[in-house]
Amino acid sequence: MQKRKTELSRNTNETQISIKLDVDGTGKQNITTGNGMMDHLLAQLSRHSLIDMDIIAKGDIQTGWHHTIEDLGIILGKALNEALGDHKGINRMGHAFVPLDESLAFTAVDFSGRGYSVLDIKISDSDLGGLPADMIRHFLESFAREGKFNLHVKLISGQNNHHIAESIFKSLAKSIRFALTTDERQKDTIPSTKGTISD
Repeated sequence: MQKRKTELSRNTNETQISIKLDVDGTGKQNITTGNGMMDHLLAQLSRHSLIDMDIIAKGDIQTGWHHTIEDLGIILGKALNEALGDHKGINRMGHAFVPLDESLAFTAVDFSGRGYSVLDIKISDSDLGGLPADMIRHFLESFAREGKFNLHVKLISGQNNHHIAESIFKSLAKSIRFALTTDERQKDTIPSTKGTISD
């Protein structure tokens, strides 16, 4: 089985981001984005997907969080897609319901080679540590697009914004974990009737 690891960096006039991923890790993380809430959400994504993540990001936060969060989604998606290679042997699809107190989130993913997202999320800015709520949506859109996977997120219930955001990221992590787990019965085949996902 190929090693599903990658290292990428993104350096622009707006952000400088470096990332290391190990899809077959144990959920270890070392994450510094400049925003404590984003660090927390990415840590949940790493821990519950079992993908090891080392992420260091610096951005022009004097203009707000848009550039940093968007570029984090872009590079994380690209790194994940690169680490998967030809996607041989994976389950490909996954879904999960995850509760956190009063919040309940449902997420479904399909690593189909086509980046698309449908996000049914009601969340506002309070209790997010200064991270604008719409940046959570924008991160997920960028992550799915550049990761070339289909993403559906539905918030079923929730009042506390911190709980809502965390349940979404944990649900996403669990969905990704199952989708990227290899199935011994198809370990040498591409999980598509087309015979390819990457093209």
